[in-house]
Amino acid sequence: MIKRDDMRAAGRWDARASLEAAPSLNWEVIICVASLLAIGCVMVFSATSAFAQSPKFHVTETTFLVRHLTSIAVAVTAAAIAFRFPMSFWFRWSVPIGICVFFLLALVFMPGVGRTVNGARRWISLFGVMNLQVSEMVKVAALIFTAAFTVKKQDYMHSFLSGFFPMAFVMVLIAFLLMQQPDLGATVVIAVEIMGVLFLGGLSINIFLSVASILVVFVGWMIYATPWRFGRILAYLDPWSDEYVLGQAYQLSHSLIAFGRGELFGVGLGGSVEKLNYLPEAHTDFIMAVIAEETGFVGVILTLFIFYWLIRRAFEIGRQAVKLERPFQGLLAQGVGLWFGVQVFINVGVASGALPTKGLTLPFVSFGGSALLSSMIAVGLLLRVDRENKILMRGGQV
Repeated sequence: MIKRDDMRAAGRWDARASLEAAPSLNWEVIICVASLLAIGCVMVFSATSAFAQSPKFHVTETTFLVRHLTSIAVAVTAAAIAFRFPMSFWFRWSVPIGICVFFLLALVFMPGVGRTVNGARRWISLFGVMNLQVSEMVKVAALIFTAAFTVKKQDYMHSFLSGFFPMAFVMVLIAFLLMQQPDLGATVVIAVEIMGVLFLGGLSINIFLSVASILVVFVGWMIYATPWRFGRILAYLDPWSDEYVLGQAYQLSHSLIAFGRGELFGVGLGGSVEKLNYLPEAHTDFIMAVIAEETGFVGVILTLFIFYWLIRRAFEIGRQAVKLERPFQGLLAQGVGLWFGVQVFINVGVASGALPTKGLTLPFVSFGGSALLSSMIAVGLLLRVDRENKILMRGGQV
């Protein structure tokens, strides 16, 4: 006969198993991401269909769409894999992950491994099949490492030497390697991401403001000391002048034309003129200009609203994790929201003329396998944090 105690134990085990299996995925996050990916597929196809008639590209009308769909498939698979690992795994392996990314950053400069495109050495060739932009992987690794560091150094976050200085050394090393590529845009995003997570984790306001001021001065000096970057600032201030309209301000002026042509409801899908080899990088950094031209003000606002809802949910998931006394998970989720928010702000600001020209993709929408991969891994981690939150709130264990 089965003893009563054994039956009770089995009942408790079954209850725990049901609790852990019960929580569903966060469908708000999934719907937002799926919507952005769908918008990206449509706009990438629209922006690249004219490449078939260009002598610069030896492609068909669907070549870039097929590549984009392949990148999405790889990225979704990576997100699913990241989701399968518990957050304790990412916390435990945060330092090795950071070291591996530093190794990849250094590998970019190795002859025969690193690949140069348009004068920038940012890619690693993977068996000749695809190119990996390492700075995109740094965004994920820096987020995991910083969140784990903040939790481990929680008692010292008000001290510069014991709390912030080790992270400052990491930031300087990352910035140095990225600026050698050069990639100022990724440097700014990663710096804001790291500082934001540190501040949310309890970094002293005095240290935060001091370091933020130093970062602003550093970025300003980098712009002033580099003639072509300084030229972009001057072109941004007066994009329609004869001196810049066909030079440094060429992308910006044509992006503004696209926004103007879109008006309220756009010219219709496929009706963009600027994508016909007038606007450079229409499928990557300036895809928002194509969205504005073809779908108008309404399409831009809808896209931004989806981003807003995704970022809002990320911060809510992070706040819930903090309430459950899971600071690493909370900082990681909020860091994901901060990362997406900063990158969307810069991309849309550049495309609309509110910010100087800087090459950054629009998450989930722009063409680019590395950017999709890093963004989807971040989504996988965000969904994992949410799932563990739900398990704990239902009395389960993780």
